[in-house]
Amino acid sequence: MGFINDNFMLKSEVAKKLYATVKDLPIIDYHCHLSPKMIAEDYKFRNAYDLFLGGDHYKWRQMRTNGIDEEYITGNADEYEKFKAFARTVPYLIGNPLYHWTHLELKRYFDIDETLNEESCEKIWNRINECLAKDEYSAKNLIRRSNVAIVCTTDDPLDTLEYHEQLKNFETKVLPTFRPDKLVDINKDTFIPYIEQTGVKTYAELVEWTKGRIQYFHDHGCRLSDHALEYVPYGEGDAEAAFNKRMAGETLTSEEIDSFKTAMMTVCAGEYTRLDWAMQVHIGALRNNNRKMFEKLGADIGFDSINDLCIAEKLSAFMNSLEYRDSLPKTILYTLNPKDNYVLGTMLGNFQRGPVAGRIQFGSGWWFNDQRDGMEGQMQALSNLGMIARFVGMLTDSRSFVSYTRHEYFRRILCNLIGKWVDEGEYPEDMERLTEIVQGISYYNALRYFNF
Repeated sequence: MGFINDNFMLKSEVAKKLYATVKDLPIIDYHCHLSPKMIAEDYKFRNAYDLFLGGDHYKWRQMRTNGIDEEYITGNADEYEKFKAFARTVPYLIGNPLYHWTHLELKRYFDIDETLNEESCEKIWNRINECLAKDEYSAKNLIRRSNVAIVCTTDDPLDTLEYHEQLKNFETKVLPTFRPDKLVDINKDTFIPYIEQTGVKTYAELVEWTKGRIQYFHDHGCRLSDHALEYVPYGEGDAEAAFNKRMAGETLTSEEIDSFKTAMMTVCAGEYTRLDWAMQVHIGALRNNNRKMFEKLGADIGFDSINDLCIAEKLSAFMNSLEYRDSLPKTILYTLNPKDNYVLGTMLGNFQRGPVAGRIQFGSGWWFNDQRDGMEGQMQALSNLGMIARFVGMLTDSRSFVSYTRHEYFRRILCNLIGKWVDEGEYPEDMERLTEIVQGISYYNALRYFNF
């Protein structure tokens, strides 16, 4: 038996008992980057490289760190050689969540107990490929065997949602998520070409077009939005004037940029409130740091990091302005910088109110915090400052069809953390109440919160 065993990461009897109550619960993956096209077409993976390494910038980043040439990462090298280069990297990932994720994936999907390294690579490659040749390892069947009840993809407002339509009869709900960053980011080079694609000519038309797209998404099952903020904007200037100036090719001031962004996010938030959606706000990524590699390979290829801007004052002003006009929807706040855990942990309490329990959420450890210390840090902050029992729990935020083991990873970390508090005498061993709490965080809270 390998190190991925029944008691992996569970260090107490209470933790083991609690994990037994959540391990078989369905998964609600309310934020991911899976391709709805691949699901609808029931994609079959060519080989282990295609499944494990295609598009996975987490792995690419560590392969570069291990001195692997780019030809064996995003280049034209043979796919087995690329997989072998990753296998050569894995043994050196001690302490990195990739080591755990990789072996959880090997164990849960392929019943492989061997650790992946250069010596075991060929055997594991062949075993995975034998499995992938079977229909039971297609995209839909990987979702089925992962016990996933709901998948929320991430979709541009211009998307036709045709693949979501095709998936209406799939037993796992595959729902869109409204991601309007290209509408909001007036400062970026992509803004004018994007607005031209929408066909709108004026700011008033843009507002009405946005509202129409939100309704279209709602009619196709969408119940969440997602906004990625490098920083938190807030301004009260003339958004229409800023729009006209930008569309004329002029350069905007930072105040004009923030006024437009605030106005568009306010329009969106009002619609989310009307439709009872949840608004996700991801704060603090510093993207595309390596210009040379960005120009060569584009975005989302492993050259992003954590920003360290101050966020509290403007985030408070934005949420306050929405709440004052009754336009603050259910909101999930994520930070990429753990320095802001207590900022978000306390911001929640400013805007909580019934009847929704945990109306404002502190999102799970995200991206670089998607590991044991990051998850525990987020949950410790939430517990210290708020109410972890109402937490909506884990999401994959992934493009991989075998990343659902991250939910197992999260549930083990959650149960171990709560078991530790019980063992240390900080909470009674009330198994009925504890089970209710961990099952809520693992599944039921999200089911209620998103009205699924």
